[in-house]
Amino acid sequence: MKLSGNFISKEYSKYYGFYIRGFYALQNTEYYFIFLSVVYIITLLANFLIMSIIFFAESLHTPKYFAVFSLAVVDVSYSTAIIPKAIHTFLFNSRFVYFDTCLTQLFFVHYFCSLESFALCVLAYDRLIAICFPLRSNILNSNSRMTLIIMISWTVPLVVVIIMVSLIPRLPYCKTTVVNSYFCDHGPVFKIAFACFFVPFAFIVITYIFIVNALLKIASSESRWKAFKTCSTHLTLVTIFFTPILVTYLVAWVNVNIDTDTRILNTSLSATIPPLLNPIIYTLKTEEIMEHIRKFAKRRKTNALC
Repeated sequence: MKLSGNFISKEYSKYYGFYIRGFYALQNTEYYFIFLSVVYIITLLANFLIMSIIFFAESLHTPKYFAVFSLAVVDVSYSTAIIPKAIHTFLFNSRFVYFDTCLTQLFFVHYFCSLESFALCVLAYDRLIAICFPLRSNILNSNSRMTLIIMISWTVPLVVVIIMVSLIPRLPYCKTTVVNSYFCDHGPVFKIAFACFFVPFAFIVITYIFIVNALLKIASSESRWKAFKTCSTHLTLVTIFFTPILVTYLVAWVNVNIDTDTRILNTSLSATIPPLLNPIIYTLKTEEIMEHIRKFAKRRKTNALC
């Protein structure tokens, strides 16, 4: 039985909601959500580590690491918007979600997921300025300018997602609607949200077209490779984040039927693994951060000996 009218009343939001069905046929799914619990803990530890290093190391107070710090904040927020609620839903069999709660989670998940793509855009901008305009990089990409860019990158998706989610209560709903996902997802938002990923992805592609063009103009192959290596970390993050999302959205866009369990597993991993890998990849592949970790470890060892 569907509601009449074009909006959800406050009374409806109090007493009606959604049933999160989750996986259809996968056995022992509780172990999967225990795995997500471990992923969440490591995600928090790794991202807080990289944030602490950047915060306390004055030599890392540069535009590039401002952008990395912003990405770490987004990673923590994105994981927190998804994993704790999923764990509560499936490990404690609390699958019914009230309408207001569902709408709140939907907002935060889509917002922080969009922020993830915009954060990668900011890092692409940093690489563009560093490689294409090396002599003017201090002017074009100062700390104050990077701070402004990060603020804009947080504001734009906020406005888009607020508008997007505010339209959802105007749709008619049954008394209780089953959601075939692992969180409070909503089908009509699916294709609209793709624009929040396509625009940043297109910007990153265009950015690297200019970067590759600039690299080809460098005469020395050694210098060319050294400059490209500064982009390798960012390219790895872009690949990890965008590949599963593009596959998922494109499959949905062309209306190809895929197994529901496969879709849920893919979307859950694509949402939870990048925030885990981002700080690990940046730590292992960035010499400045590794140097500060070695200094910290050496200092701790010296203090222990004393």
